[in-house]
Amino acid sequence: MSERKHEYRVTVRWKGNLGTGTSGYRAYSRDHVISAAGKPDIEASSDAAFRGDPARWNPEDMFLASLSACHKLWYLHFCAVSGVVVMEYEDNAEGVMEMDEEGSGRFTDVVLKPRVTIKAGTYPDIARELHEDAHEKCFIANSVNFPVRCEPVIIEA
Repeated sequence: MSERKHEYRVTVRWKGNLGTGTSGYRAYSRDHVISAAGKPDIEASSDAAFRGDPARWNPEDMFLASLSACHKLWYLHFCAVSGVVVMEYEDNAEGVMEMDEEGSGRFTDVVLKPRVTIKAGTYPDIARELHEDAHEKCFIANSVNFPVRCEPVIIEA
């Protein structure tokens, strides 16, 4: 595999057969386990709105988390090579998914809301600008067909 091509493999195993399989809409659980070699399993389900277990991760949560985490990883990289010392980073990302009449849905908007604490005197203006660079490089944001906005808050400690 070339350095320009990266492949990923996961296994999604349905755990929701309650004894009669999918014999009816309410006859099965949406629970599943997501696994990948060498990593802890993720207990998942569908969103509670779609008969899922609200205590488990759902695909929409993981999608939003992927956008947030990808942005954060690029951002921390750019800060490290630009002299911006990040002490804390927390993102309270929000996403909107709209459903159509046929029951299909799609994300129409995501807002990343990173709250970044930097060491005093380590370029707060640059810290803010680097979010734009991170957004341009984020693999996940570059793979979606809706806006991913970023509303950062920079705090000097």
